[in-house]
Amino acid sequence: MTRYFGTDGVRGIAFDELTCEMARALGEMAVDILGPRLVVGRDSRLSGPALEEALASGIASQGGTALLAGIIPTPAVALLARDLKADGGVVISASHNPPDHNGIKFFDAAGFKLTTEREDVFEERLQRFVASLKAGGQAAAAEAGAKGVSTGEITPLEDATERYIEHAVATVRSQGIDLTGLTVAVDTGYGASSVTTPEALLRLGASVITAHACFDGTRINVGCGSTCLDHLKALVVESGADVGIAHDGDADRMLAVDAMGNEVDGDVIEAILAVDLKAQGKLERDTVVSTVMCNQGFVNAMQDRGIRVIQAAVGDINVLVAMLEGGFVLGGEQSGHMILLEHNSTGDGLITALQLLAVMKRSGKSLDELACVMTRFPQVLINVKVRDKEGLKSSKAISETVELVNAQLSNRGRVLLRPSGTECLIRVMVEAEDEQLAHKEATRLAAVVEQELG
Repeated sequence: MTRYFGTDGVRGIAFDELTCEMARALGEMAVDILGPRLVVGRDSRLSGPALEEALASGIASQGGTALLAGIIPTPAVALLARDLKADGGVVISASHNPPDHNGIKFFDAAGFKLTTEREDVFEERLQRFVASLKAGGQAAAAEAGAKGVSTGEITPLEDATERYIEHAVATVRSQGIDLTGLTVAVDTGYGASSVTTPEALLRLGASVITAHACFDGTRINVGCGSTCLDHLKALVVESGADVGIAHDGDADRMLAVDAMGNEVDGDVIEAILAVDLKAQGKLERDTVVSTVMCNQGFVNAMQDRGIRVIQAAVGDINVLVAMLEGGFVLGGEQSGHMILLEHNSTGDGLITALQLLAVMKRSGKSLDELACVMTRFPQVLINVKVRDKEGLKSSKAISETVELVNAQLSNRGRVLLRPSGTECLIRVMVEAEDEQLAHKEATRLAAVVEQELG
């Protein structure tokens, strides 16, 4: 049976795998499961307005109120849900995925992503709804779209963007510093942060150079933003910027580039923030949360500085759960999702960027100097397209090859295979002290995965 909820809500090709009928049904369900007052935001994809209209109609049909924030970063919806004392938030976005994809994900009243148990309630109902559509064909689809009298409201939030920008700016101003003197190159990937991030930086006194900073649903994430740093690297070097920052389509993640054009990924960013928070006495229990995908160099660097690392399963919801269970304030992923609970309840690309820049200002160090906090183990990641992700669990050839690769690496590295939560991919990761060895073994293992499941 196809599961619609993956690692980050429902995701699929717009109007094919994710239809307006499904969006409307999810709106109806959200009123029942979360509550009647819901903040709704979206990214810049062309499919966004139609899915937003369907979702909002579903909310209103059940007597709920859809508060439309328009095109806005995902973390802004989490913030608004809390600030406006709404019952939850809904984001229409496929994050870092291609333009023809879209998705729907939910936040609760506290601005936290839903637990797996709560998503399962949505999943069960969505399964029944889709099954009824398939059984009834076009007639059932038409009936589903027409049912329910609109007794609720659909209300635009005129100040949504301003609320989020001011909140982000305040997280730096409250530290008694600004960003005057820093030149920052920003690649927003034609996505939801095209207004918010440049404006927040300008208000803090930074000089800003932008790339791909407009809402363009046909080019979102295409060769730009955090999914492809090549343009940003060149821009930083050519412009003489102090640092470059890049977001994905919904800006819940951020990657950086130093003044020499070198990538600074989520592991390094988290290490920098962790050391700074510890120095300020703000790192609760001297512990950070990461995932099983984090680089061994990150773990070693933290241990050397007396910081404990908890490695959760991949997915920011798993990072968040570990943080909440332990009372920790910092968690993140190599991909650039960073949760700083002092400032927001979910991964926030703008907040992460501002806190990283604040460390640069406070320390007087360049990003490349700060990045020396850890030495990366060479890590090779290969995404293998497959027909059936579930086959990973049962393939004897794959498991035997993993054993052979582990034997070859001995204690000098590790192997990790995991299915993507949003695409038909198996992610093959090999980490080793020697880059050539890591590449060789990752290629060998990827070939077997493709042969077995491709």
